Amino acid sequence: MDWFVAPEYWLSRLVFQRALAVVYLFAFLTAVLQFRALIGERGMLPVPRHLARLAFRDAPSVFHFHYSDRFFAAWCWAGCAVSAALIAGADSLVPLWAGMVLWLIPWAMYLSIVNVGQTWYSFGWESLLLEVGFLAVFLGNDSVAPPIVVLFLLRWILFRVEFGAGLIKLRGDACWRKLTCLDYHHETQPMPGPLSWFFHHLPKPLHRVEVAANHFTQLVVPVLLFTPQPIATAAASLMIVTQLWLVLSGNFAWLNWITIVLALSALAYPATAPSVAGPPLWYEVVVLVVAAGLLALSRHPVRNMISRGQVMNRSFDPLHLVNTYGAFGSVSRIRYEVVIEGTADGVPSEDSDWREYEFKGKPGDPRRWPRQFAPYHLRLDWLMWFAALSPMYADAWFGPLVERLLESDRDTLRLLRRSPFPPDAPPRFVRARLFRYRYTTWQELRATGACWERTYVRDFMPPARLSARVRRNL
Repeated sequence: MDWFVAPEYWLSRLVFQRALAVVYLFAFLTAVLQFRALIGERGMLPVPRHLARLAFRDAPSVFHFHYSDRFFAAWCWAGCAVSAALIAGADSLVPLWAGMVLWLIPWAMYLSIVNVGQTWYSFGWESLLLEVGFLAVFLGNDSVAPPIVVLFLLRWILFRVEFGAGLIKLRGDACWRKLTCLDYHHETQPMPGPLSWFFHHLPKPLHRVEVAANHFTQLVVPVLLFTPQPIATAAASLMIVTQLWLVLSGNFAWLNWITIVLALSALAYPATAPSVAGPPLWYEVVVLVVAAGLLALSRHPVRNMISRGQVMNRSFDPLHLVNTYGAFGSVSRIRYEVVIEGTADGVPSEDSDWREYEFKGKPGDPRRWPRQFAPYHLRLDWLMWFAALSPMYADAWFGPLVERLLESDRDTLRLLRRSPFPPDAPPRFVRARLFRYRYTTWQELRATGACWERTYVRDFMPPARLSARVRRNL
């Protein structure tokens, strides 16, 4: 049926699907390289202990039926393999139904991971990947032209991502309305990138322009996604440019990248689609039934968006089919960091030889320049940022982290950039202290070579040893 498909979006679908498969690949790689220390059998928040108090219907996952670290690793590597196959275009080499199954596999596999990931997987981009990945199942392959209703639903997700984020900013921190939030954000964001220092030192009038442009892109431009071409393409292109600006200014895992992937699906390319037969009836029925169900479920995020009590990053069903998004409804004015140190001394004191653990992404040594990690997601580093905001964010996992540092746990140390102690000689005591960090000025950078200046604030956790129960003393 001509009304069902849009052949002019043939290339858009191709680019979208290959790019989405790349995001899947990063998601599975992040999982397999970090899970043992975070949620493994001996992890900080073990999956088996979590599943013991969790019903399958509340969080569907294959790991309800069996869990072992070896099985979890195999599951993730299999997800990487399927993602690589999709990047290579395997879905277009098989019949339509098989291509749909091939796209369903990584969605179901990653859903199983997210639903047991606990606080380590509580970020909005996890649900966003699942919501977009589920729609990709019904976008078809080279056997059919792209269905119009699925393309519309992809724009609907993009609209909710951007418009919801814009609304929560206007309703949240007053600095967004005063156009001053970027006076602080580049310095206090969760994980700065290599260019964040320079973004912070842009002239303040330019920061005002950035905030105003953000409001325009998130509150006005999304409406244009539902207008005829070429206006919709122009709107999506502007969103892509804005997201690339954010990619340059910080490390936000794959949040910006999957938003770019969504916007790619709205672009109309001047390309000729190959001639194919009309879509089979069963495919039309399945797509229309799924679309109707998703639109019905969308009442939850819509109700949240128009509510004065709008919340960010929440899923409304255990399958993460429809979700609400948003970020930085409030912006910190001061950056705090938790610095973890250990000593081999038998009796800890201020004069002891305290040595600092170095993390891969979060600020530590003031002279160490931030690195670019996104779209790879450093989960421990991100949670350390939340711990510095409030100790309540670290209640469940910080004590277990310290215990594993005292044991020189191999999997935990792999999450770090460097441990100051050899694996066979762990520290006798570990402590944590809270510091205030600020970017140095141009003059300070030239004089010292340090991009950060830090000041001790207070103890976060007193010295703890393995023989005693590790706990915070706040």
